[in-house]
Amino acid sequence: MKKDIHPKYFETKVACSCGNKFTTKSTMKEIQVEVCSACHPFYTGKKKIIDSTGRVDLFNRRVAAKKGAIKKKVRKTKKNDGAKETKS
Repeated sequence: MKKDIHPKYFETKVACSCGNKFTTKSTMKEIQVEVCSACHPFYTGKKKIIDSTGRVDLFNRRVAAKKGAIKKKVRKTKKNDGAKETKS
């Protein structure tokens, strides 16, 4: 077996954005995390939306825009045809 090919293994300090701190073992000496077991909704049972860059709002705006586009398309076809409603 080859010697000295494995990385160093340290006792690591992990700090969460919620303020929770704990230790584990890793190849890194310190780790910063956004979500840990003390604040994760699965473990706490609390419903919480973690939105780091506005992705939820962006998604909701896109969905609302698509719904508005579908309604406009249905209205246009009603005015033109009067017979069929089409949705895409």
